[in-house]
Amino acid sequence: MKKIFAITICLFSFLGVNAQDQNPITWAASYKSISATEGEIIITPKIEKGWHTYSQKVTADGPVPTSFKYTESKQYTLVGKTEENNVHEEFDKAFDAKIFVVTDKSDFKQKIKVSKPGLTVAIKIEFMCCNDMMCLPPKTIDLTVKTQ
Repeated sequence: MKKIFAITICLFSFLGVNAQDQNPITWAASYKSISATEGEIIITPKIEKGWHTYSQKVTADGPVPTSFKYTESKQYTLVGKTEENNVHEEFDKAFDAKIFVVTDKSDFKQKIKVSKPGLTVAIKIEFMCCNDMMCLPPKTIDLTVKTQ
């Protein structure tokens, strides 16, 4: 009986570690120059089939919204807020609510004014991802993008 209990504990421990190692979303950032002093940072999630993340829009019953924090610098200023494209609303079983969902066809754009080209902008992204069976804990990643 003790052996069965020990095997069961080991099995669940392994499964728990394996679930936390999942990384169904990877993020990339690129820069598009608009003029000599203005540009746009484009942040794109690459999401595995069957998974999704969430909009920046906070919902009362919903998940942790995706958020972006740009490291402050005197060499650039943010223009407006980060905009999201191709985000759609759907009913999410995990939260039993209508939620704005981000898929791999979505992206986020942040306009900036730069003092000179060739700057590196550091970004922290906090997000949560789910599939039809489970949600992973919220995660924060760091990205950088170089202006042209």
